[in-house]
Amino acid sequence: MDRKEHINRRVILHLDMNCFFASVEQAHNPELKGLALAVAGNPKARRGILVTCSYEARAFGVYTTMTVGEAKRVCPELVLVPPDFEKYRQASQAVFAILRTYTDLVEPVSIDEAYIDITEIGGLEDAIGIALNMQERILRELDLPCSIGIAPNKFLAKTASDMKKPMGITILRKREVSDLLWPLSVLEMHGIGISSAEKLAQSDIHTIGDLATADDLKVKLTLGKRGLKLKQRANGVDDRIVDPDASAERKSVGSSTTLAIDETELDPCLSVFQKLAEKVANRLEAKQLAGTVISIQIRTAAWRNQSRSKTLLNPLYREQEIYKEAEQLFRLHWDGEPIRLLGITITNVIPFEELHEQLSFDNFERHDKEVSMQQLVARMNEQFGPGTIHKGKQ
Repeated sequence: MDRKEHINRRVILHLDMNCFFASVEQAHNPELKGLALAVAGNPKARRGILVTCSYEARAFGVYTTMTVGEAKRVCPELVLVPPDFEKYRQASQAVFAILRTYTDLVEPVSIDEAYIDITEIGGLEDAIGIALNMQERILRELDLPCSIGIAPNKFLAKTASDMKKPMGITILRKREVSDLLWPLSVLEMHGIGISSAEKLAQSDIHTIGDLATADDLKVKLTLGKRGLKLKQRANGVDDRIVDPDASAERKSVGSSTTLAIDETELDPCLSVFQKLAEKVANRLEAKQLAGTVISIQIRTAAWRNQSRSKTLLNPLYREQEIYKEAEQLFRLHWDGEPIRLLGITITNVIPFEELHEQLSFDNFERHDKEVSMQQLVARMNEQFGPGTIHKGKQ
């Protein structure tokens, strides 16, 4: 069988855990089941941001990215818990372990989602049965709900898993793309965020169908080579394979340097961290990755090695954000001992296209303004005609 024929007959599942952090909390503490529950970055601060919330909370109008104060006004009985990343990592590993009992072709792409290629263990004929069995086992063994998309490629499988939540199983065929996806806004397409949607709107590309049928040169001028890949996916085309080794290969991105002298002053060390942050950001950009764990490495003149880490709600990939976190870790943990080597490493990395930014207080106001502006521009263009108004560049 040649590669093209194999691609055409692939059957890929995308498994997405439902309200993962909240569901893990409810599984660990059955008293939380049935309650309106939210995991918040800082539950005690009224301006803390909700990382995720249970479906019971959503029924009251609570949603992710709300501040604690807003959520409490909407739902006074809302139960708030702080995030427990170790608990979530253990639950994630247990989910992936169950998936690997079906096939080795499992590719985790974040803490709560994975692709599974079931072409050789049942294909389309048995796809619903396999997906249903996975879903039931994860619920029975781990007490965690999930949704599963079934499709001939990764992009369509991921899109399908979003169509029915919670506990949904959805098949999305390539021939259905024009009817089901093309009428939707490009902002609803995986891989397109607010910034890319604004650029596309300036090129009079507003829907997934507009992107699918746009001229290649127009798309490339708007979004570069990445735009052409997105256009292919808007047409239901995605040749990426399920690669079990991908997550291991992209496990970390880092940079370190040996200092010219054994440094004892703060400012020169921070200057080194600034340069390291730039290198790491460039490497992340080149690999199209972002990560939620940052570590700094310190080797003293006495060859004593230290590593200090921090887990974040928001994946890091920008230079200044990387530097800010590295600086804070260094200021907190350096004891003044002469330093021979410094380093920064970003781990728990995921591809940009799989990136789901979980908002913290630091970026909530910026994000909220961007969304509000985009909604205003959309309403104005709907009233006065497409392309009449667009957001200016700063």
